[in-house]
Amino acid sequence: LALLLGVLLWQTLHGAPLTELSGDQDFQLFLQRNLEFARKIRGDVAALQRVVCDTFQLCKEDELLLVRQDLDVTQVPLEQCHRRTFQAETCFSQIRAGLSVYHGSLATIRALLPGHAGLVETLQLDMANLSSNIQQQMEDLGLATVTYPTENQDPLPTFSTDFHHQVGGFFVLANFQRFLETAYRALRHLSSL
Repeated sequence: LALLLGVLLWQTLHGAPLTELSGDQDFQLFLQRNLEFARKIRGDVAALQRVVCDTFQLCKEDELLLVRQDLDVTQVPLEQCHRRTFQAETCFSQIRAGLSVYHGSLATIRALLPGHAGLVETLQLDMANLSSNIQQQMEDLGLATVTYPTENQDPLPTFSTDFHHQVGGFFVLANFQRFLETAYRALRHLSSL
């Protein structure tokens, strides 16, 4: 299923021309720099996923699906970044909205892994910087921007047990990693136009 979704996503992104942006050298430089930034963020999330796996033996999503049904863990969509009618403005806005949501959700991880609070804080700072970079680029391109509040307006999920907190943390990171992979593919696609 994941492979099929990946192929469909690639086909959708591959068929989404953006000729008005493709020749802009500043835009291409922005994309290259932020692809590296997104890669770093993905690596930091993967490092936290390994800590959750090593610490709590929560490593395989398919083994936790029944518990997930009882949890209120947000999965931020990025459908605007892989529709056939792809538009940079809506994709960038959705990436920024998702970064804002996951920025707040990482408080769950900080509480779960207090020994790794520094990595979580670095990750949150990197996410805020990536969001700021995208906003600045949107403004430079004359695209409509939305400024998100610095504090997450969505309440953090509450967990009835330590185990639910651990599984919730697992899914926050898993969902965030999927979100980042889609955002990375969208940026990479734009850089190849």
